[in-house]
Amino acid sequence: MVPSVAVVNKDSFAQAIDLIGGIEKPNTKKNKVVIKVGIYNPETKICTTVPTLHSMIQSFDEVSDILVVESDSGAGPGLKRLEIWNDCYSKNVVPFNLSDDKNTREFDVAGEIVPLSQVLFKPNFFISTHVPRRYENTGDEDMMNLGSIIKNLLGLVPDTKKHRFHDRLPTALLDMYEAIGGIDLAVLDGTRVYLGREKERTIATPEVLLVGTDAFAVESVGAHMVGFNPTEMPVLQEAKKRGLGVIDINKIKIIGDIESPRNMVLQAFDGL
Repeated sequence: MVPSVAVVNKDSFAQAIDLIGGIEKPNTKKNKVVIKVGIYNPETKICTTVPTLHSMIQSFDEVSDILVVESDSGAGPGLKRLEIWNDCYSKNVVPFNLSDDKNTREFDVAGEIVPLSQVLFKPNFFISTHVPRRYENTGDEDMMNLGSIIKNLLGLVPDTKKHRFHDRLPTALLDMYEAIGGIDLAVLDGTRVYLGREKERTIATPEVLLVGTDAFAVESVGAHMVGFNPTEMPVLQEAKKRGLGVIDINKIKIIGDIESPRNMVLQAFDGL
């Protein structure tokens, strides 16, 4: 089946869901939704915006429990960093620190045993959301070439020494992807795109969302938007080897205009 990725205005998450076929089945009181946001240093605000997360939550209006999850890291406790989305929390939408969960399952992740929180597993509906980034000659580019949606899974590791996986990151990320049963919905928040070259940094504002149920297709379209060749990205190459998803842009049904935001991003990057 050809995967679909919807490209819509940043305020049109509900439309994106309709374009990819809807999410009626998981939107019931029987299901719990787990949203893995990505945030390292809250001061940088390099993360999914509050309005985007809020619109995602609103789309699951029948779900009784929604967990917005992160883990402890070298930048601080998970719950502290999750405060950036305080406006989104309510009685049934709560922040959850994966590092505090004692109910875990152990899995082999890149050659070592790692306990993963029980909330990550089916039948819970798992969403990964992050932002597009591209850095060159900054010292960070190797990490950025690993994408955003899939790299976000590094935050499933409950301890703070996540850097130990950096030299085997594609394997570690995809081991965790397979362990939890995959990503049910991927949301790449292109409200802002973060760019860097050498000592210069800038932000492009294409103000789009990329949404799909094939996380690797969403990652690939996001990579194309920032000027990467998805088929050359290590984590996507590893995914292809494992038969996990589609990474060839020509084999993905892109619903909406990706070239206009791509041109904006590349113009901003070329200006650095």
